[in-house]
Parts: sequence; C-alpha cells; structure tokens
Amino acid sequence: MKSFGLTLTSGCVAHFILTATVYGAVTRLPTDPGTPVLIAVGPGAEQLAQAALNGAPSRSDAASNPTEAASGANPPPNFDGNFLIGPSYVPAPELSMTAGVPQGKLEQFSMDSVDSKFYPGIARKVFGTVDPNNPKTLIVETHPAPYRRTVTVYIPSQYVPGAEAPFMVTHDGPGLQDTTLPHILDNMIAQHRLPVIMVIMIANGGGDAQGCERGLEYDTMSGKYAEFIEAEVLPLVETNYHVKLTKNPEGRATMGNSSGGSAALEMAWYHPEWYHRVITYSGTYVNQQWPFNSETPDGAWDFHEKLIPQSDPKPIRLWMEVGDRDLLNPNVMRDNMHDWVAANNRMATVLKAKGYHYQYVFALNAGHVEGAVRNQTLPEALEWVWQGYPK
Repeated sequence: MKSFGLTLTSGCVAHFILTATVYGAVTRLPTDPGTPVLIAVGPGAEQLAQAALNGAPSRSDAASNPTEAASGANPPPNFDGNFLIGPSYVPAPELSMTAGVPQGKLEQFSMDSVDSKFYPGIARKVFGTVDPNNPKTLIVETHPAPYRRTVTVYIPSQYVPGAEAPFMVTHDGPGLQDTTLPHILDNMIAQHRLPVIMVIMIANGGGDAQGCERGLEYDTMSGKYAEFIEAEVLPLVETNYHVKLTKNPEGRATMGNSSGGSAALEMAWYHPEWYHRVITYSGTYVNQQWPFNSETPDGAWDFHEKLIPQSDPKPIRLWMEVGDRDLLNPNVMRDNMHDWVAANNRMATVLKAKGYHYQYVFALNAGHVEGAVRNQTLPEALEWVWQGYPK
C-alpha cells in the first residue's frame, strides 16, 4: 500500500462517464408506455408531489406525462416521487468554490491487489461470446491481472477529531481534475444542508463489463464488494487519517454511475446493516452479471424483476436518474434485459409499489451519465438522500 497526502484544498468526484459508445440507442419519450407518472419540476411541483403522496387522483397513463420542465429546476428535496427535468440544464451554484467558505482537505492512498483477500484481479483479452446453452450469460476467457487502485478521502474542515463521522462511498473515482464534489460538500455543509460527512472515493480495479475487474466488482449480485470495503478500505481510512467512521447505517451512503450505480444499490441491498442511503446515475439495473449466478440469473435486472417485488421493504432510501437517450443493447447479448431506460422505469414502479422512500429523475436531452444533468442535480440529490439525518 502506498500512501501520500494531497496539498489541494478541494479535489475530486466519483468518475462520471460523460460520453459512451451506444449501439442502437434511441430517444425514449416520457410519454412512452412503461414510463411512470412524472411530475415536471418547476412551479407547482411541490403541490403535485404532495398530492401524489396523499394518494390524490393523478394521471395513470404515461401518455399524459409532461414533455418539458423548467430550465435549471430540480425536484423538491423534501419529496419522494417521479420527476421530469430538462431538456435544458443549468450548473448548480454549489459547484463553485465560494469565498469565505471553509474548504475540506483531501487525502489519497493506493491499494495493491496483492494485498487483497477479496479481489486479486482479472482481465480479458477479447469480449465474450453468448453461451449457446444459456443466452443470459457470456463465455469469457480471463487471465490474472494485478492492479493498483487509488482511494481519495474528503475530510470536511468541520470534522472534530475523534468524533464518529457519517460518510459516503463513491465508485469509479476519482480524477483529480474534477473539483465538483468537494466544492458541493464545502458549500452545503457550511449552509447546514448536509451533515458533516466524509467521502471515500474508490477507484475500480480496471476494465469494464464481463470478464474484467470492474465488472466483477460492480455487476456481481452479492454483498462481496461491500464486504471488501468494510474489511479492507474503511480500516485504512481510519488508520491513515486518524478519523472515526460511523457504524450507524443511517449515517452511511453510497453513490455510483452506470455499473457503479448498481454496485451502490447492491451494497445497501445485501448489507442494509451497513448502508441505507443510495444515489445512482444511469444505474445499470440490467443483465451484466458474470460469472452466471442461478440465484439471480438476470443479474441486476432481478432487482425490479423479483428481488424488490418479492421481498419485504428494506430501510433503503434511493435517489436515481436516467436519461432519455440512455443505453440500449450495448453488447452482443440480445436478451431484452439491456435497456437502461426500461430498467430504471421499472425500478421506479416497483419501489413505489413497495412503499420505498425514493426519488426518480427522468432527464430529457440526456445520454448515459450526462454531465450537464449531474452538474445541475447532484446538490439536490445529496440533500434529498441525507434527509432525516442530523445536520
């Protein structure tokens, strides 16, 4: 393990994919069948959200959904429900460094795969082929691939040494050039809109999708990745920087984009004793799991196909977003379980049916993990997901 300090006072956010190669992607309309009833953000959104919570009569047909929302407006941070944003976006003011606002510090260390009991590292040379005996999975030839991952820790200036801190884990991060998340946290903590939270930004182990380390970590439907973080990452954060992280799941959040988003929900789903709060952008609630698992044969598609509908509600609070031009069938599998828009629409439907606290954002004029959407909505997402926790 290599450890070093950063002299920056603000730094990085979990990696967000701003562009993606999309095969067969098309714009899906908010009026398409299968879309939940949406509330356009802007004037009147709070009243409509309150009416929906009260069970007042509302549109039941997606064909009646609005097709535009107020520019720069976000959902109200104190309401659950399904919301429409876009098609034009305005960067949130919280993204900028503000004079006079205390700046948190960043620390960074690296972890070598040779030291991990969970993930020694794998990779593939070529993309897999569909298994002729099971079209729900791929045949992939893999080989060992050692890696080094970077972990970046944001420590707010208001943190009191020795105090037990709430925190958030983010995936796919970070790149030091992106100062978005630390600026947001600095501003919102100073405004008492967020608790004094730390953020632990964990890079993936490399590659993507089936047969690669990132896919193995993020797309596997199990609690293993959360267990890796609990056993190997969090203790190093506490030891290296002399901080204390809360064990209270109400004080723990996790956030990710794409497969990092499904990984975020997996952490809370399989270990609700550790995590209750989740944010996902373009969550990969589709069939990306490899190796095949007969208990969840449809990968993360099983979240909305059977796991959530067939289970008692868990104490999870979930904020999620999808773009109208999000991914559709981006690989060789044609299993009808690789549509990101349909998957997220279905997630919103089953979460509402089971009575979860959730906020769903359908973003117009937006691709996979759209940067403009993230830059407008991330402060509101953070404020919503941390509702109910002492500030």
